[in-house]
Order: sequence, then structure tokens, then C-alpha cells
Amino acid sequence: MIQKGSKIKVHYTGTLEDGAVFDSSEGNEPLEFEVGAGQLISGFDTAVIGMKQGEEKTVKIPPEQAYGNHEEGLTKKIPRESLPKERDPEVGMVLGLSTPDGQQIPTRIIEVTPTDVTIDLNHPLAGKTLNFKIRIVEIA
Repeated sequence: MIQKGSKIKVHYTGTLEDGAVFDSSEGNEPLEFEVGAGQLISGFDTAVIGMKQGEEKTVKIPPEQAYGNHEEGLTKKIPRESLPKERDPEVGMVLGLSTPDGQQIPTRIIEVTPTDVTIDLNHPLAGKTLNFKIRIVEIA
């Protein structure tokens, strides 16, 4: 039985409330992680506790246990000239923003003017309830 500290492999499919799939491991290698180590969203981490090898279940994870609520204050205007010149920016386009420590953060363009682009720094899944179908492949 899975407990905090277990190293496990799972297959999963993540869907939004409208049924749209946003991520899945099916057809790929299973996701491998240590339960309770903070490697995944807390709702997923908690959902597998108590499951057994071969067991399947579907869980609904609220935003607070996933990527948080959407925060209106997490928008930023940047000069259009600071963007790569290869493509014209468009509303809805996702850009990777580098943090000082080299981490990549996905941001979404929400407004484009002749001089500026406004980006949303919220995670793309912030504010969304996520549904996961989880199948335990292996408990190490």
C-alpha cells in the first residue's frame, strides 16, 4: 500500500471540467515519483496514498490543491521590442520566461499593442479544477 515516502510509477490522464485532456502519460513511460516529496501538485500526491499496485481511481482536484487560484495581479506589461523577432506576438500565445535561477515559467499573452505586450504570469491551469484518472503501475 502506498504511503508517504513510497517510490511509485503511475499512468494518468488529466482532464478539465469540460472533458478536455490537458496531459497524459498513456503511450509513454509511466510517471515516477516519491510520494510526499513535493514533486507534484499536492492533490495528486495525496490522492495516491493508500492505493495498491494495479489499482485505478479518478480524483477531482480543486485549484487550491493544484496550481492555485487565478490571481488578477499577476500580469505584466513588457516592451514589444524585448520579445523574439521571429514571430509577431498574438493574444493566447504562450511564451517561456526565464527566471534569474534559469527556471522556465510559461506565460500567456493577454493583450498586444503596437508598443507593449501584456502577459499573464499565472500558471495556465491556475483557477481550474483538474480531474485525474490514476493507475498504479509499480510500487518500489
